Amino acid sequence: MARVVLVTGVSSPMAARVAQTLREAPDVRRVVGVDSAPPSGEGWATYAPEASGDGAPAAPTLEYAHVDLHDESLPQIVADSGADLVLHLGLDADRGPHREDHLLGAMRALTAAQRSASVRRIVVRSSATLDADDAAEVERHARGLQRRRPDVSVAVLRFANLIGPSTDTPLTRYLDSRVVPTVLGRDPRVRFLHEDDAAEVLVRMALSEETGSFDVAAKDSVPLSHCLRRIGGQRLPVPASGLRVLRGLARHGRIAYASASAARSVRATLDAARWDTAPLERVLHWSPSYTSAQAFESYAGSRACAQPPRGPGLRPIHVLALFRATLGR
Repeated sequence: MARVVLVTGVSSPMAARVAQTLREAPDVRRVVGVDSAPPSGEGWATYAPEASGDGAPAAPTLEYAHVDLHDESLPQIVADSGADLVLHLGLDADRGPHREDHLLGAMRALTAAQRSASVRRIVVRSSATLDADDAAEVERHARGLQRRRPDVSVAVLRFANLIGPSTDTPLTRYLDSRVVPTVLGRDPRVRFLHEDDAAEVLVRMALSEETGSFDVAAKDSVPLSHCLRRIGGQRLPVPASGLRVLRGLARHGRIAYASASAARSVRATLDAARWDTAPLERVLHWSPSYTSAQAFESYAGSRACAQPPRGPGLRPIHVLALFRATLGR
């Protein structure tokens, strides 16, 4: 039977690339990309619900449909399209300032899959940048879907820090700041996943029938200090209490870096021993082609060519806040 695939988060280059690759897969006749913002690039048609009926074109179609996290548009499109394979890759989640959007998007996708009589498989992207409680909640709901709908196979992919020429995440914005606050006396090692490997593993997992939660990361890691030297960021070691002050300012919109999501991206590799990529390699017979060092170099090289503007530096009020935190006042 010809498959209908639905991919969320297609305004991001990686999700759009996954959708385009799946269109070329055998037996796929239609790919519907959904997001709150349209994908870039050519080849996308406007979603038409009636196209899912008989008489669909022989060549696989690639369509975009606008959805809103806060209404029933996503479950409706899943039902109307007749999708049997759903990939939840975000809904502007990496660029949204509100952590609840991460959970809401995942819950909407899982609920839509549960309600649809046509869905037989769903793949959910999770990430090191998610709060631990949020990530656990996503996986709990994924397991719940599997119990309630044993006819639906569910896979969750936990990505290490995604990086590459087209990647825009809290961590890359943190690294791109003119002055980068770090914890005094610590130089954490960061574990990466190149965007090419991320796209490939998503396609491979989508077209398989494997179920469960899987870690996806390169085997090695890179010191944060090396990353900052490579791209020219000025490292500013501050006490842990001072970094918490900056995160508080970031949370209230006063500065654009040192956010909690960026901190989680770096801190995720402190638990590197817990990352176990062997189950993924075993079921898919696949491992990332880029090491963490190579993945970061790909990002750094593209950044040097593009020469993007540096993020903001510390203002006097931020220096005062750090000074008070250092003195414990």
